[in-house]
Amino acid sequence: MLNLSLVKNVLIAAAVLLPACFANAHQYQSGALQIAHPWSQQLPPNAPTVAAYFVIQNTGNSADRLVSVDTPIADKAELHQHVMQGDLMKMQPVASVEVPPGGTVTFAPMEYHVMLVGLKDRSLLQDGKHFPMTLHFEKTGAIAVDVNVQKQAPPDSMEAMHTH
Repeated sequence: MLNLSLVKNVLIAAAVLLPACFANAHQYQSGALQIAHPWSQQLPPNAPTVAAYFVIQNTGNSADRLVSVDTPIADKAELHQHVMQGDLMKMQPVASVEVPPGGTVTFAPMEYHVMLVGLKDRSLLQDGKHFPMTLHFEKTGAIAVDVNVQKQAPPDSMEAMHTH
């Protein structure tokens, strides 16, 4: 015989917790800033560095600025950008990245990215694993995210690269 009270409580708990689990898995929000789909590609053998990617959306009326990033799995996390110099694509560090009001900034292959240098725990950089990372904004402050590690770039990362 089913205990309807127990079933009801389980359904209520699932309805409350399940959306939070999915939201936390791929999207984070603090104030007007939303961070979507933090990911990193699986670490190639003997690679000294790896990059992390995500999308920042500012739903507010004023600009904010990503000023730094940190993670316990690396000595340093540097903000970088790919730029075309002549007929060569080069990667260069940037001091900060502005997120305009109502705008979106995409961190993707061949665009902005976070370069993780001095890797401490390579075991977390394998397909299916994840690691913590904190983004520090000038106005919003710190936003902690969980970066998913995967073998290949997600299909929408290449689309984002061409639309933003």
